[in-house]
Amino acid sequence: MTKLNKLIIAFFCIIKLALHLIADSNSGFQGDELLHIETGKHLAFGYMEFPPLIGILAFIQNLFNSNSVFIHHLFSHISSILIIIYVAKITIELGGKSKAIFLTLLCIIIAPAFGRSQQLFQPVVFGQLFWVLGFYQLVLYTKYLDKKQLTYLATFAVIGFLFKYDILFFIFGLSSLFFFKRTREVILKQNFGLHIAIALLIILPNIYWQYANNFPVLQMFGRLYETQLDKLSRIGNLKNLILAINPVSLILVLPAFFYMFKSNKPELDKPIAFSIILSFLLLLISNGKSYYFFPIILTVLPFGAIFWEQKIIQNRKWIIYPITVILFLGAILIPFGMPVYSFNKMLNSIQKYEPTKVVGGKYAVRYDEYYTQEKWKNTMVELQKVYDSLPESEKQNCLIWGKHYGQAGAINLFGSAYNLPKVFSYHGSFYSWAPYGEMPNTTIALSYQVGNFFNPYFDEVILVKTIYNPYADTEEELYQRIYICKNPKQNFKKMKELFANRIFE
Repeated sequence: MTKLNKLIIAFFCIIKLALHLIADSNSGFQGDELLHIETGKHLAFGYMEFPPLIGILAFIQNLFNSNSVFIHHLFSHISSILIIIYVAKITIELGGKSKAIFLTLLCIIIAPAFGRSQQLFQPVVFGQLFWVLGFYQLVLYTKYLDKKQLTYLATFAVIGFLFKYDILFFIFGLSSLFFFKRTREVILKQNFGLHIAIALLIILPNIYWQYANNFPVLQMFGRLYETQLDKLSRIGNLKNLILAINPVSLILVLPAFFYMFKSNKPELDKPIAFSIILSFLLLLISNGKSYYFFPIILTVLPFGAIFWEQKIIQNRKWIIYPITVILFLGAILIPFGMPVYSFNKMLNSIQKYEPTKVVGGKYAVRYDEYYTQEKWKNTMVELQKVYDSLPESEKQNCLIWGKHYGQAGAINLFGSAYNLPKVFSYHGSFYSWAPYGEMPNTTIALSYQVGNFFNPYFDEVILVKTIYNPYADTEEELYQRIYICKNPKQNFKKMKELFANRIFE
């Protein structure tokens, strides 16, 4: 790697990290992050919604005993930097030089898709990382046909699976290696079956965990298709994808698909190109959300950048300047992917350009991490008031029921500073961690708008507080409600039975 290439990569790594740190300073936690942080306290071979490895990262971050956004985004930021580095290395291995690296990494920086998805502590960023690492090994393998690369490829695919199940789309794309005589014959001579056997052995504990818990991930996907995915159109999904990656990035994405099959090295590039196409088609058929396609875009961008570098800029060097200007103009969309603006500036922008359509709302902020610092502070204060209002005899065994896993996670993360009691929930993975034994006589319940949800489980349910959220972008989250619930009708064991098929409601 040349010195210029290293400088370009270092420059974009610094820009990328700076943007994420600015965003950290302007935001709180997104709701799902609170669940992922909690997994670090409950290490297991699996969780209701996702594979187990994020729990290990959460465990390490929890060692700091901090509720800081900076601390809990530590591994997300490391992953985002590694993605920059390895996408650049992919570009180089495919034949790209400094201009191609520059164009590829600039497209990543300006894409809202790679802002938010690589900002938050979620399996998404780690899935992207190991998809990219696996693809890098795929590129090396098609070039050198070295058994070592095949081993690394299998390793990264397995680790990716244990972070996010959608790596299966990448694994499906690897079947392209069998379409071509050159790669097929070598694979079959390199203990390919042994690699598969070892991979299956590594993921077996997670598969067994799913089996022992009646495959909750299938229940989750069923619920997801019922409530969201079946309502998505494929055309609408592609439109959302174009907006997410930044429309100006189509300058690279569109010619990339042409260049994949018309490059100067078809025997090397065609297996890679077919791998991308197979993954893309399977995702399209499955009608996955637009963010499921983000790792594929990361593998497509280098081809588009190399096309410009080798086919256009090489003979017309001046063209690099208008392309760069156009891509830089796309940077105006960066704030739509991560909170690089202050909260007040963002609110002024929303009031001016996006009037709320939520009845009773005021701002309709699209991403909750923008306002959750204030939201959870207000929630903890109100819960503390309710808890302090209880007689001492009721405080002793009192627990809090968080209806949503985000609420339960927030109480576990912030509640100790307000002397709040422990929390339980039957939503998502919190179902696995719910207590057994007798329920306390008095329970404080926190929910969004759920009507008479708690009434079947207690003789007495009293609504005592309503917390207004002017920033909610759905009517459901416009208000949080706090109830005092007394005289439970069942114990915790019976509660688990009652919610066994309602984990994702």
